[in-house]
Amino acid sequence: MGALVTLDLPDDSPMLGLPWIITFGPLDDVDEWEPVVCGPYERPHALALAESVVAEEQFMAVVEPLVPALSPDEIRGEIAAARIAASDESARIEASDLYGDFDDVIDEELEAAAEVDERAGARPAPDEAELRAGFARIAELLTERGR
Repeated sequence: MGALVTLDLPDDSPMLGLPWIITFGPLDDVDEWEPVVCGPYERPHALALAESVVAEEQFMAVVEPLVPALSPDEIRGEIAAARIAASDESARIEASDLYGDFDDVIDEELEAAAEVDERAGARPAPDEAELRAGFARIAELLTERGR
């Protein structure tokens, strides 16, 4: 079994409505091959496809939103936001040393998440018709954005 990585978002997050991509890559350093990027998909389809593939293979799948930007300034804004989030995360990790080993907390959270995933089981992969319908909705979303 491989590994699936994605964002844990609140139910009302606007990111849930964005198109999502899947990046498949080797799970460890022993295998060396270029990652394969697939999508865009709607989030539930991306998660189900990724789960289906990593359930049978020793791959890592990263499911993440695809942020459609309409200008260089929007891209710069997304980059700035990512940098701020990374510096906030670094500060949070540094501050965690005051309260113990942050890695232990992460390990416990990952173990708890794995237990939940095992109980829920993998979602069935969407069929071609479902994916094509999702592509149509994504195309509509992207062409209507910014109007």
